Amino acid sequence: MATETQTGASASERMAYRASQELHDGNVVFVGIGLPNLACNLARATHAPGLFMIYESGAVGAIPERLPVSIGDPSLVTDSLAVVSQADIFQCLLQRGHIEVGFLGGAQVDKWGNINTTVIGDYANPKVRLPGSGGACEIAVHARRLLIIMRMSKRTFVERCDFVTSPGHRMNGKSRAELGMPGGGPTCLITDLGVMEFDATGEAVLTEVYPGVTPEAVQAACGWKLKVAQTLKTASVPDDATLRLLRERLDPQRLYL
Repeated sequence: MATETQTGASASERMAYRASQELHDGNVVFVGIGLPNLACNLARATHAPGLFMIYESGAVGAIPERLPVSIGDPSLVTDSLAVVSQADIFQCLLQRGHIEVGFLGGAQVDKWGNINTTVIGDYANPKVRLPGSGGACEIAVHARRLLIIMRMSKRTFVERCDFVTSPGHRMNGKSRAELGMPGGGPTCLITDLGVMEFDATGEAVLTEVYPGVTPEAVQAACGWKLKVAQTLKTASVPDDATLRLLRERLDPQRLYL
């Protein structure tokens, strides 16, 4: 299994770059911390200068001069259009359908895009208790489209989540429409091995692999029988200029890389 691309990019750099390609100029994005944060700032620095970023802490239209280390980083306030309460972020923007793109990750994901960030094992007596939802469930329910970014292993890509914190396309046999969810649900699942998209039934389908990665390697890291597209694409990877931008300007302290 390849750990680097032909340009020498690490798995984190591949994921951040590929995620940035899903963002378009003018998109309104609910930004999280970690690789989603890096992906958004990379997109804004390259092909999407008009990316409109909103952070859960209340920064609206944030234009950070450096990579924020948390959603409470003071750099988010500088040059932002507004700083509002979390209640306003969720009630006035997210729940009213104004967020075009949401980013999520988690401890587990299943083939329908359901995400677990609550517990591993039985809820009443868990093996591991995780941070919980925060705003993730609301993002999954209301964002017009959802991007999921996670590293692959059979522990994280599971047949059935131990607990569904953030709903995907189907849960307990019911669709999003049947459950009354207004958002569009997951559209893309970006991993360290390749990219999955969701078909008309709501199931994840492997559509891209990184150079040097085989579909068999992806299946070996997946906990369910994975659908593979008839025409499998090669995922785009960062060139040398983009790698310099990531390493020297956007994340020189390797906070996320």
